[in-house]
Amino acid sequence: MITCRTAQQCGQADFGWLQARYTFSFGHYFDPAFLHYASLRALNQEVLAVGAAFQPRTYPPVDVLNIILRGEAEYRDSNGHAVRVAAGAALMLAARPGVSYSEHNVGAVPLTRLQLWLDACPTRDNPAVQSLTLPAAAHVLLASPQGEQGSLQLRQQAWVHQVTLAAGESLTVPLNGRRAYLQSVYGQGEIDGPQGARGRLACGDGAFVYDEQPLTLRAAAPLRALLIDLAGDDRSTS
Repeated sequence: MITCRTAQQCGQADFGWLQARYTFSFGHYFDPAFLHYASLRALNQEVLAVGAAFQPRTYPPVDVLNIILRGEAEYRDSNGHAVRVAAGAALMLAARPGVSYSEHNVGAVPLTRLQLWLDACPTRDNPAVQSLTLPAAAHVLLASPQGEQGSLQLRQQAWVHQVTLAAGESLTVPLNGRRAYLQSVYGQGEIDGPQGARGRLACGDGAFVYDEQPLTLRAAAPLRALLIDLAGDDRSTS
């Protein structure tokens, strides 16, 4: 089963200094039908104005994956650590109890990034901060439970893939779990499952995938997308 959700159907925010789109209930946006999807707690697409910042805040027990699309960010924690990351890279924070984190746009242009929250297994203790420069490839494993293929290591049975295709290209990705979520970063494409399920995505759209193994992506226009394979938790969206 493949269920698409357009960018326009997601939660929206425009505070001037921040523009955001929320896939799941977050901040002021609440929809009881979209609280999470398995272990995926948040998927936010946000633009932070030049010089703006998210003030220090604590997180629930999650891994926070930031994928920088444009600009440069600095992340600071209450233990005195700071790290910068720019467009073309990803940063993961393993949220710790009692530690607060802030995010600052330190670049000369608006900061554009995707942020994912994935539930963290309480018995795992990963590095507090991990970063990865994204290679130019059609298929990149961004994050995984064991840090396979040089990916960032998650405290959860989940795999985060980035797929970048030219118009007319296709790619088939095997999945480890029954659930997955596909997020279009830009472009247009189709997704096909082996049981005949099909969906179409435009820029910013997403798709909930259930019992479709493997999954095939086809680009109708240059396409960049995230495929999040959620094997560790079979809960529904609510």
